[in-house]
Amino acid sequence: MEERKSLYEVVIVGAGPAGISLASEAVTRGISPQDILILEKAPDHSWSIRKFYPDEKLVTANYKGIDVGCTGVLCLNDSSKDETLDYLSEAIEKHQLTVLYEHGVEAIEKLRNGQYVVCSGKECFVTKTVAIAIGVLGKPNKPSYPIPSDVNKFVSFDVTSKKIQNKKVLVVGGGDSASEYVQYLSQIGNQVTLSYRRDELVRMNDINRKTLLDLSEKKKCRLALGTDIKEISANDEGAVLVTFKSGKKEVYEHIVYALGGSTPKNFLEAVGIDMKKEGPEVSDFFESKKEGIFLLGDLSAGKGGGSINLAFNNSHKAMEEMCHMYLDCKR
Repeated sequence: MEERKSLYEVVIVGAGPAGISLASEAVTRGISPQDILILEKAPDHSWSIRKFYPDEKLVTANYKGIDVGCTGVLCLNDSSKDETLDYLSEAIEKHQLTVLYEHGVEAIEKLRNGQYVVCSGKECFVTKTVAIAIGVLGKPNKPSYPIPSDVNKFVSFDVTSKKIQNKKVLVVGGGDSASEYVQYLSQIGNQVTLSYRRDELVRMNDINRKTLLDLSEKKKCRLALGTDIKEISANDEGAVLVTFKSGKKEVYEHIVYALGGSTPKNFLEAVGIDMKKEGPEVSDFFESKKEGIFLLGDLSAGKGGGSINLAFNNSHKAMEEMCHMYLDCKR
């Protein structure tokens, strides 16, 4: 096993846009790449983008139509999935970042001297500061009703895990992901219906809402607004029978749930970070109530979510505070 440093300046949990940008900010501020470590539980960086974004989906730099100017080292224009992943790979290479993949962090404990020990399932590392930059899409939200085992093969929580083509598909949800799933599935030949429990599409950005309404007007998808599902079950024809609370029943060949992700509450609470209904509490510089532990990316974006550029900017701001309070930054 490669010999590890006895003390790191910062250990970052998560190799997504937020984690990569924070490490890049640290190098730019004069911290040696050898003093920075990123731990990632997946086999590659930016795993949520790889898993949940279809290849044709545009990765938008500014979320919900909000223009975010770049203040930090990294900045992204609207890009394809591959272009976004290449950009982040180049940042890792340019800043000579060390990323240990398949190192899921299981514990973070504070030592008596104020430093932290961060343990994956394989190794432990001592560090002055910790940044937790894990996403919220690793565990997608499930519906309130059960999904029977005999319909699992007809159910997805993304549009990349299973091939869905030339089918009658129901997308369940009312956010941006739901709209983007409908757009993508319609493009590749599916007959798509969107089921959303509210009467209006209030959770989407303007672009996704307009695109969806245009598709509906052109009969390229169907909007079933104000509908709420009671239960789903398998039917005799090898499809899914969907029963709505109104009593109406419809048969679909596939269901895609776009209900958002849940904050990894158990992990954060095990670390000692208090969780409130709206998420973990952080300072203006994204430091948690545990001194020296910072929360970045989706964890600090709030309930409304955030863009990749916002994650980059927040990493820039957090690194300023890290340098001021904890680290020996050269610049």
